Amino acid sequence: MRILVIGGGAREHAICRSLSRDPEVAALHCAPGNAGIADVATLHSVDALDGAAVAALAASDGVRADLVVVGPEAPLVAGVADAVRERGIPVFGPSAEAALLEGSKAFAKDVMAAAGVPTARSYVCTTPGEADAALDAFGPPYVVKDDGLAAGKGVVVTDDIERARAHARECGGAVVIEEFLDGPEVSLFALTDGESVVPLQPAQDFKRAHDGDEGPNTGGMGAYSPLPWADPKLVDEVAATVLEPTVHELRRRGTPFSGLLYAGLALTSRGVRVIEFNARFGDPETQAVLARLKTPLGGLLQAAATGQLAQFPALRWSEGAAVTVVIAAHDYPAKPRTGDRIEGLDEVERQDAPAAYVLHAGTRRDVDGTLVSAGGRVLSVTATGGDVATARKRAYTAVDRIRLAGSHHRTDIAAGI
Repeated sequence: MRILVIGGGAREHAICRSLSRDPEVAALHCAPGNAGIADVATLHSVDALDGAAVAALAASDGVRADLVVVGPEAPLVAGVADAVRERGIPVFGPSAEAALLEGSKAFAKDVMAAAGVPTARSYVCTTPGEADAALDAFGPPYVVKDDGLAAGKGVVVTDDIERARAHARECGGAVVIEEFLDGPEVSLFALTDGESVVPLQPAQDFKRAHDGDEGPNTGGMGAYSPLPWADPKLVDEVAATVLEPTVHELRRRGTPFSGLLYAGLALTSRGVRVIEFNARFGDPETQAVLARLKTPLGGLLQAAATGQLAQFPALRWSEGAAVTVVIAAHDYPAKPRTGDRIEGLDEVERQDAPAAYVLHAGTRRDVDGTLVSAGGRVLSVTATGGDVATARKRAYTAVDRIRLAGSHHRTDIAAGI
């Protein structure tokens, strides 16, 4: 099997790392990739938002992809998967219409209402007056969400009414204002071919920039999996009440969802509620979840892309746990500084592998070959262990070996689990 992965973050590095270990994968390509992905895949330059360009690359003599895996949300919403399918190449990733489940929170709320999926009560507001009325109706804590894509940073949860109003205005178009959901948050991924639904194991991520869930929302500062404190029936419950009804509703509408359906959940005092849907693997949860998946990834993704999930064998998982800690650039998520030298990765490879390893996110090679930062979230350090505490200790031991001027990371990922 020849596979082309679209994207260039730590999520795509985690996917490529798993695919590179699959004996059925004969050739692995990634576009545009990053400095770490270059070690396991052949990199290509492409505009990931240009469906025609991606399709042409997939069909080119140098790639000849049997499967295209679209990692980020923006290309999916832009219709890249549609363009590749039109060339007759199987794609892991939903159509543009189905990807609206992530691309528009208002659309997602409409689907959930039709499917009977439990979620927060909400209002879709298009004027400041409507937003003010919705905020008054719910009261604090106020939850204000940009209707469109915002790279994980379009949500404000605050007790400050003026901050809530300001964010509603800053969004510039439709905003979703909803009731606050109490309880811990959980991420659950599921593969689907539009009919069958195969859940993965749950994870928990940490969105705020600083320890103790302080600071602004980010794209994610760390994650761990599985969740030893969660009800063993949680995955089955979410599959039956959230994932399967959503997939069935989208199919009923004539927009079947094929790819990765990500449910962001709150385990509230009133039961499970959906916070949001994503249309792709989440970052950084993917790093922790795939670290424990023993089933070869290539065949699994191909089964989802070709309507064969019902015949696919039950997934196999390694025992124990995995923890991911994100190392971010100076001043992330505000105005991250780039171009800083990254050192210590060879020390991690010598002293901590294979239990701990580094996945690249925002990295590149300088003109002289030096590894430097090239984005806000720079590296994801992932470690496995017999339990969460062991994996956590190994992850932070590896983090301490890495040197990046001005960088920061949370020190409380998976603490006390």
